[in-house]
Amino acid sequence: MYYLSDLYEGAGIFKSAANREYLFPLGIGEKANINILALGDVGGILLTGLVLLGGKVINKVGIFDINKNNIERYEAEMNQIAYPCKSGLLPETVAILDEDELFHCDVFVFCASKGVPAVNSGVSDVRMAQYEGNRKIVEHYAKLAALKSFAGVFAVVSDPVDPLCKAAYMMSGLSPGQFRGFGLGIMNARALYYAQKEKKFARYATEGRAFGPHGQDLVIADSILNYNNDISRELTQKVVTENIRIRQMGFKPFMAPALSSGALSILSMLKGEWHYSSNYIGDGPDGAFFGALNRITDRKTEIENVELPEKLFERIQASYGNLRVKF
Repeated sequence: MYYLSDLYEGAGIFKSAANREYLFPLGIGEKANINILALGDVGGILLTGLVLLGGKVINKVGIFDINKNNIERYEAEMNQIAYPCKSGLLPETVAILDEDELFHCDVFVFCASKGVPAVNSGVSDVRMAQYEGNRKIVEHYAKLAALKSFAGVFAVVSDPVDPLCKAAYMMSGLSPGQFRGFGLGIMNARALYYAQKEKKFARYATEGRAFGPHGQDLVIADSILNYNNDISRELTQKVVTENIRIRQMGFKPFMAPALSSGALSILSMLKGEWHYSSNYIGDGPDGAFFGALNRITDRKTEIENVELPEKLFERIQASYGNLRVKF
């Protein structure tokens, strides 16, 4: 049997950079201040999810967008959400920020994008098509984070999530443990969707796992107890191409990703619960952001290290290797 930690040794790495001395900025139970960059389709839905569900773990939410009318609209609408006769169940406030204030927080959420390909654009890999434009944006904010001596979590939600995490880390000079990619949550949710719809995928709901990036190198395992390689690969393909299926209906798929990968995963992180996000496995530039179940415990990242069948580990190893070579 193999373990996810075997990736380190196989890559000539003795200790994952994500598990070094960087301490999560909050203890479990402490309320976080969260700042969000960009309130487009994803950012707006993510903000709404945090406001509705985050009252127990979020103190304040700051928002910044280059469209002044957009942030004024969201400041008004978010602060007009209230229970009829209850108080204290929602974050204290949603406040408009200047760009210079973005890193005065515990968690910075990067939702900016230069542009998502149109539904009828014919682009086969929508996620990677956004890389060059979004890399320049994330590097700008990574440099700003370094100038501000940012000690919090730099959370990347924009596509392609995992390569953008590495671009930000390499540009900033900050600890790799500060960067986390939030893209794998929706892949798990899509696998669960098909587990409910098709009997042959049903085991995923109780025994399955997702590994790797939010993209073509994704690895879905139908079961870590009774792994079936053919079924797992079929399910992986369905999950990877689900965004294309939605686009073929004439819509951009952003609601479920904003909530499953974004709001719900960020809230689980703050609560110290198991969730899907990517952490850096590597040493200096020689590594990649790789997704798996993980949680914050004792203010450090614990990556789930379950036993893996050989064929599954080979898929994970290939995925990690591809990410290291490409980025």
